[in-house]
Amino acid sequence: MPTLDVRDVPPVDRHTKIHDEFAAMEPGETLTIVNDHEPKPLFYEMAAEVDAFDEEGYSVTQESAEEFRAEFPKRE
Repeated sequence: MPTLDVRDVPPVDRHTKIHDEFAAMEPGETLTIVNDHEPKPLFYEMAAEVDAFDEEGYSVTQESAEEFRAEFPKRE
């Protein structure tokens, strides 16, 4: 399961990096994003634009004030 920590990536570059990583995954894999905020805008973007994104399997947990872990599964 690939993990991508984007906390040090400039905000303007985060979504592109995440989309590229997601596209490179195999069907059935899940991309874990580590972020400094809950990635709701990214969730809505992925749900609207990426057919392979399994929005039903999405989950997010808050590990600390500045660490959120979001699971973005890819359909099989």
